[in-house]
Amino acid sequence: MEPVRLAFVGAGGMASAHLKAIAPMADARIVAFCDPDPAKVEARQAELQGLCPDAAPLAFSDPDVMLGEVEADAAYLLLPPFAHGAAERACVAHGTPFFIEKPVGLDWGLTQELVAAVEAAELMSCAGYMNRYRASLRRGKAILAEDPAALVHGGWIGGSPNPKPGDTNIGSWWVVKDKSGGQIVEQCTHTFDVLRYLCGEAVEVCARAAHGFNRGLYNYSLDDATSVVLHMANGGVANLMTSCSANAGGGGVWLSAYAHQHTLLFTGWDHGVRILTKGGEPEEIKGEPDIFAIEDRVFIDAVRSGDGSGIASSYPDAAKTLRLTLAANESIATGKAVAIS
Repeated sequence: MEPVRLAFVGAGGMASAHLKAIAPMADARIVAFCDPDPAKVEARQAELQGLCPDAAPLAFSDPDVMLGEVEADAAYLLLPPFAHGAAERACVAHGTPFFIEKPVGLDWGLTQELVAAVEAAELMSCAGYMNRYRASLRRGKAILAEDPAALVHGGWIGGSPNPKPGDTNIGSWWVVKDKSGGQIVEQCTHTFDVLRYLCGEAVEVCARAAHGFNRGLYNYSLDDATSVVLHMANGGVANLMTSCSANAGGGGVWLSAYAHQHTLLFTGWDHGVRILTKGGEPEEIKGEPDIFAIEDRVFIDAVRSGDGSGIASSYPDAAKTLRLTLAANESIATGKAVAIS
């Protein structure tokens, strides 16, 4: 069985995470890395060769050139939020299925254009909302399909960032809202996606932000904290919160859903859940530690078979999560509620 050949666009931290998950798979091979920063490409080449000594991945700086010269069965688009467009267009032009990390962009007009192109080409895609593959969420989705949540609250609470002049890693752009989209778009996007997966779509978003609590941080233009109220299509309401200014601990990642007969309490990055049922015993499901390997396995199997039915979030679906987070930013900027059409 010939291995599935993979070409990576973007050679930063997420490329390292997926590289480590894929390297042990005998039926997959990373054949090329593409990044405008040669040092990052060299670092990923060395990292891969350390795990797979016989690997010989090629180096590129342009995704269209790479996909034109390398025989790749699929591409991994592991890009900062501001860097989307060229890689997706290259995949469409070459008919290359792609995995794309979240968030899938910052420009809603561009994202809509790319969604239309992907759909017109009937191109297989998979987005990196890995929590959808967790047993805890799948169990929760089944429960809430029968007993919808009236109230959901959740968030992503962490400490102040510490960017340094000269950084070229995520710290150099994450703290710039025009590049990352802010904590809502770049980080809490996972929580917004979990909300969509468990409870369906939102029809209106209203958000407010706090500023002036983080002081003196280099190149910093983020909201220090946010609170986002969402009116769900099923009639329920949700409140999702972020903070990147809570330095004494006690925050973290969570989502709690309160239905008529059930309460679902998801906690931590791995989204372990405690399920309470009226008149029943509590149920607990732990989160999977190897979630990147699990989602990569799903995508690689889909590419090999041509059957994408196991993919839990496609690029067009992930664009709907982006729309929610961009609507939250729009509401913060305008002070008005934003309808989701």
